[in-house]
Amino acid sequence: MEQKGVTIWFTGLSGAGKTTISEQVEIKLREKGYKLEVLDGDIVRTNLTKGLGFSKEDRDENIRRIGFVSNLLTRNGVMVIVSAISPYRAIREEVREKIGNFVEVFVNAPLSVCEGRDVKGLYKKARSGEIKLFTGISDPYEPPTNPEIECRTDLEELDESVNKVLQGLEKLGYLSQPVAV
Repeated sequence: MEQKGVTIWFTGLSGAGKTTISEQVEIKLREKGYKLEVLDGDIVRTNLTKGLGFSKEDRDENIRRIGFVSNLLTRNGVMVIVSAISPYRAIREEVREKIGNFVEVFVNAPLSVCEGRDVKGLYKKARSGEIKLFTGISDPYEPPTNPEIECRTDLEELDESVNKVLQGLEKLGYLSQPVAV
């Protein structure tokens, strides 16, 4: 199967549903035989970007490194699924420019919904001051101005969001065969 390389970049607040949606998209694409790699923000931070903190400079460097690996894979015909908060618009745009075949998926849910889903207790720690520079609380999240795909996880079921991503990839010409959900 001939496949185009593409980076599918899931961005949004902690708890918005990036990892949940991207995991299901991964399953559907693998079932159809697509070659892909997954770069999840939490996993990347324990390996590729270990030692970086959460200052704006360190966050930007984290995203640049993820973007560098994504670009290498994408230009070699691999689909790359990135799931990272990536709070700053300018660095996402910088990575988009370098990669070229880039699909931004804005996983959008209100802060109150994300806080309600806070399985790791991070928002609670941020609100109490234990975590400094936490996106959405003491550090900004700059939503995409024109994402290719937007999933409203406060209004959609998981299957709807997954379908939206898969249909978007098909419409943009990155899927050589339909991926039914």
